[in-house]
Amino acid sequence: MSFCDVPSVSVSVDEVPETSADAVLLDVREDDEWALGHAPGAVHIPLADVPARLDDIDIDAEVYVVCRQGGRSLGAVEYLNRIGYDAIQVDGGMVAWQKSGLPLVSDGDEPAKIY
Repeated sequence: MSFCDVPSVSVSVDEVPETSADAVLLDVREDDEWALGHAPGAVHIPLADVPARLDDIDIDAEVYVVCRQGGRSLGAVEYLNRIGYDAIQVDGGMVAWQKSGLPLVSDGDEPAKIY
């Protein structure tokens, strides 16, 4: 089975539920992108680290996967769905999140911003 054989589901940023025991927002961007701005409560695992950090992702939760605009998150969603997770791509990524006026936080003193 290839990645293309696994259906993937996507939702708009407005359809992402608040993080809870039943829903996780997984941000697969790189560390520098995360530090500049991310969604409150998101779990950060850079895409390359996802296979090694599966224990950090609740297999019983719906996993909403986000990156900057959607390319990396699609690969993560396909991979996670293939191995048994219920993963959903967030259309437009953090760029769409910011454009929709959804909350952002940063790791530094600067205001959060997605570039």
